[in-house]
Amino acid sequence: MGTENELIRTIFDKAKCNPKRVVFAEGNNFNVLKAAQIVLQDGIAKPIILGNPENIQRIIQENELDLNGAEIIDIRSQAEAGRRNHYADVLCEKRSRKGLTHKEAVEKMFDRNYFGAMMVENGDADAFISGYATRYFEALKVASKVIGIEDGMKTLVGMNIIMTKKGPLFFADTTVNAEPTSDSLVDTTLSTARALKTFNIEPVMAMVSYSNFGSVRKGSPVKVNKAISKLHANHPDLLIDGEMQLNFALDKNLRDQTFGFTKIKGKDVNTIIFPNLSSGNIAYKLMKDLDGSENIGPILLGTAKPFHIIPMGCSVREIINMTAIAVVDAQS
Repeated sequence: MGTENELIRTIFDKAKCNPKRVVFAEGNNFNVLKAAQIVLQDGIAKPIILGNPENIQRIIQENELDLNGAEIIDIRSQAEAGRRNHYADVLCEKRSRKGLTHKEAVEKMFDRNYFGAMMVENGDADAFISGYATRYFEALKVASKVIGIEDGMKTLVGMNIIMTKKGPLFFADTTVNAEPTSDSLVDTTLSTARALKTFNIEPVMAMVSYSNFGSVRKGSPVKVNKAISKLHANHPDLLIDGEMQLNFALDKNLRDQTFGFTKIKGKDVNTIIFPNLSSGNIAYKLMKDLDGSENIGPILLGTAKPFHIIPMGCSVREIINMTAIAVVDAQS
C-alpha cells in the first residue's frame, strides 16, 4: 500500500499508535468499503460507515469483504430520528443568524455529508471523510458551515503532497483560495507548516511568483512580498522566504549563488506556497500527470475539527492514505 515510503510509513505508524473514529460518508461504494476494511484490520482507524445497510451488506457479500467491528449507520432510519433532531438543533443554533431555519437544518440531517460532519462536531466521531461521490466544493461548503475554521485563522487551505525522487514536496494552496490576500497567504503558510510538523518534518518553505525579491512591483509579487514581510516579523523562527521563481526555490545552489541573503540559505526547500489557486492547482496536476509522481491529497487544512475530502472516484489506496492522515489530524 505504499508504506515503504518514509513519510507514509511515519503517518501510518502514528495513526496506529492511537486509532480514531473516522466517519466515511459514502459507504455505498466498493472502494470506500474496501478501504474501511483495510484501515480496520490494520489498526489505523475505527470506521463508522454511513449508508443503506442492505446495499452495504450486498457489496460486502458480493466482494467477500470483512467489516466486522465497523459501525454502519442508516441516517434515514427511525432509530436515528432522535440524533437527527439533536444535530439539527445544534446546527440551527450555530447557523441561525446566517440564514438557516430549523426546518432546513432538519432536512440537512438526511444528507450524509451534513450528518457525518455533525457527528464530528458533536463529538460522536473524531474525523470525517467524504468526496468519493461528492463534488469537492460541495463538500467544502459543508466543512465551512458545520465544522468551521480553527481559531486564529481566516481561511481553509488545500495542500497536496507530491512524492518525488528527491523526497516529498508539499504544495499549498491547491484547492481553496482563488485569489488570496497577503493575510490569506500568511494563514496558508502557517497551516501548512503545522501540518508538516505533525508528520515530523521541519518545513523549509518558499513562496513563489514570477519575480524574485521585489524585482517586479505589480501583480501577485506585491502581495507575496507583503506576506513574507509579515511572516518574517511575526514568525521569525519559520524557515520561509520569497517571493522567488520556482527554479530558485528548488535549486539551492543557484539560489545561494544569486541571492545569498535568503533566510533559507543552504536549505533544501520542501514546501511551495503558491500566489493563487490557478498556479498551485496546475502545478500539482502537472507533477502528477506528466512527471508521474505519486500524489496524496488534497489535504484540507485549517478546519476546527478533522474534515477531509478525497478526490472523486479515487483509488482504495488514496482513501487509506487520507484516512491515516485524518487520524493523525485527530490525534493532534
